[in-house]
Amino acid sequence: MATTSATSATQSIVTALGGGSGIDMQALATNLAAAQFAARTDRLTTKLETLDKQISAASDLKNMLTALASSLGERVRQGDLSPQPQLSNAAVAKPSLSSSPLVRGSFSLEVTALASAQTLSSPAYTSATSTVGSGTLTLRFGTATSSGFTADAARATVDITIASGATLSDVASAINAAGAGVIAYVAQTNDGAQLVLKGTSGVDNGFVLEASETVGDPGLSTLAWTPPAAPTRLLSPAADAEFMIDGLAMHSASNSVVDAIPGVTLSLTGTNVGAPAQLTFSDPATAITTAMQDLTAALNEVAAALNAAADPQSGELARDSGALALKRSLSGLAGKVIMPSAASRAPATLADLGLSTQRDGTFMLDGKRLAATLKADSAGAAAMFTNGLFGVFATIDSIARRAATPGDPGTLAGSISRYTTQKTKATADQTKLTEQQETLRAQLSQRFAVADNRIGVSKSTLTFLKNQISAWNGSNN
Repeated sequence: MATTSATSATQSIVTALGGGSGIDMQALATNLAAAQFAARTDRLTTKLETLDKQISAASDLKNMLTALASSLGERVRQGDLSPQPQLSNAAVAKPSLSSSPLVRGSFSLEVTALASAQTLSSPAYTSATSTVGSGTLTLRFGTATSSGFTADAARATVDITIASGATLSDVASAINAAGAGVIAYVAQTNDGAQLVLKGTSGVDNGFVLEASETVGDPGLSTLAWTPPAAPTRLLSPAADAEFMIDGLAMHSASNSVVDAIPGVTLSLTGTNVGAPAQLTFSDPATAITTAMQDLTAALNEVAAALNAAADPQSGELARDSGALALKRSLSGLAGKVIMPSAASRAPATLADLGLSTQRDGTFMLDGKRLAATLKADSAGAAAMFTNGLFGVFATIDSIARRAATPGDPGTLAGSISRYTTQKTKATADQTKLTEQQETLRAQLSQRFAVADNRIGVSKSTLTFLKNQISAWNGSNN
């Protein structure tokens, strides 16, 4: 049987009052004060121990859910749980899924030209600090080649003011500050410092540069360029990407081509004229099966910990509102519709992926049902593994986030917050009780010291009287 504070204090008092040569008044005061507060001290100690266990159990469950959601999200982000586009010639393009609905199949891709941006250079100057005159530079946009320019009437011109005394570097800064879609920098070439202007890709994003000089401060017109003048200054023209999907000619102002193949983004990186590459999609069935096996195992770990913590007889979280809410969430997990927009007969629940809940709250994976779903609609099953608002990850993540919401008393985090508040109060009560016990001990010690002194005086007087009487009796003989 465990020794309580009350039992220990009582034993100490008996010892202090035992038959000895005297009484230890300090020990007696300490033990009497401890006995006075022993019952309340024991209750607070037990309460604090219970609260620590409750906080630990709730925290462990919450952390397990967070870790499960995090690992599942990372697993989804790997991409192999959905049909991934694959290109037979990796040097031509890098395919990835777009946000549009996917049409699975096989597609041919032939890239005949990549999109490019117009790049224009200025004549060479001595250095980047060479002055260029002052006035206004004007950017006009349209289709520009070395032989001519066709303006785009729908695009506004951009005027850039160049102050007196401006250098080549100042001009580059002024063009960049205009935010016109043309970047500028000064390149140190073999011929000297040259201003380089670069637009955005696409044949319609060509440009010319016109100059209006300030009277008396000439030189700015040196930077101007309009074809066909100085064709060598046009380092590269603006051009569209040219490609064919299944033999159909297409073009794009950017090398990032979205949904030319439905549901796919193509980042074009090279050409393959006359040698079309084949784009196909991977089968995620094996990866989904493994993922569901791992998910079932992880859910069973959570369920086992929850069953132990919420056991009505021995669990630290018996009748805890957060633990009970989590039990309800997990019990309905398998049958919950997690793909509300799924087509008719398409998989929409975890039960469709083989997950089932047992009577004891644990989970089981029906491999035959999962295999049947993957065979009938692997694309629908794969659609359940995304980072979107719905699906397997969103559902588990929602349970984990709710459990971690401290402001809700019906969550694990709410329980942790409640128990922590109770622990803070109990700790304060324990400190106050210790202070009260010390005050009583000091008071008793002071009183017993006075009593001990009086007893000592009485003993001395008694001894004196005994000796005197003995002396009297001896003299009478």
